[in-house]
Amino acid sequence: MLRVLYAGSPAASRITLEKLYEDSEKCGFEIAGVLTNPPTAKGRHKTPTPTPVAEFALSAGIPVFTPEHLDSACRAEIAGINPDILVCFAYGHIFGPKFMAMFRFGGINLHPSLLPEYRGCSPVAAAILNRDSRTAVTVQTISEKMDEGLILSQETVILDGTETGESLLNYAASAGADLIGIVLDQISAENRLPEGIPQTGKASYTGIITKNDGRIDWNASAAATEAKIRAYYPEPGCWCLENGLPLRILSAKYIDGNDGKAADWCNETPGKVVCFDRQTGILIKTGSGLLCVTELQRQGKKPVNYKDFMNGARDFIGTILE
Repeated sequence: MLRVLYAGSPAASRITLEKLYEDSEKCGFEIAGVLTNPPTAKGRHKTPTPTPVAEFALSAGIPVFTPEHLDSACRAEIAGINPDILVCFAYGHIFGPKFMAMFRFGGINLHPSLLPEYRGCSPVAAAILNRDSRTAVTVQTISEKMDEGLILSQETVILDGTETGESLLNYAASAGADLIGIVLDQISAENRLPEGIPQTGKASYTGIITKNDGRIDWNASAAATEAKIRAYYPEPGCWCLENGLPLRILSAKYIDGNDGKAADWCNETPGKVVCFDRQTGILIKTGSGLLCVTELQRQGKKPVNYKDFMNGARDFIGTILE
């Protein structure tokens, strides 16, 4: 039976691992081990906490490897489980040639974009930020250069403009597990890696998203700001300053600048809280149109819906957010 080393760390990667684990026997492979990031200190007492992928693997009795570096000691440990292929989704480290030489079928990677679009570490956010009408879930071979491998399987995903970074990534994790399972089943049956298709078209690249990327620019349009809020939910999140203090905007809708409803406030300063509408939300002027905020969070407080927020912030109307 084909022996798989699975590499991944965050919660979305756990979704893929769980599904692969459930389907492994009928698809002719087994999860022989898991490679994930080391535990991180969390909470007031800085308790070492395993990654979501490690948590599931440990509960399922799968051997877990958490090296700081993919060095010779790590390679020797992993070689002990005799893996045939590496399967990766959101591990976050580069695999060198010595590491990849351990796998007779090489490695495959799940990437949530319509490659060669959005290579790199934040393809889901990029598709939402750009308000694309479609993206994809792609299984590719692992190559020396980032996300330039051959395409083994690809499923187009139609976007309707309501996706968040979390919901789209979780969908990709689940749908991607199905695609990976088919590829692994084929490898097991034919005893070879399927012939992949070279990527064609113009490549684009994405980078690391930081907290500062989530700061709202009120001069941008309401449509662009709403997309940004969805793209960066839940992390790093979108925020602004309310009287010098951070205010997180968790969900919103928008009224386009060409919509007649926005005309009454067209001359207001971008960032000004202009109205509280019980049916739609807290209306904030942007560079073009109105942002209708429906959920928000002050520093040190719990997230609340717009009605509950206004119950405790009656002087919020007229505030200019920065």
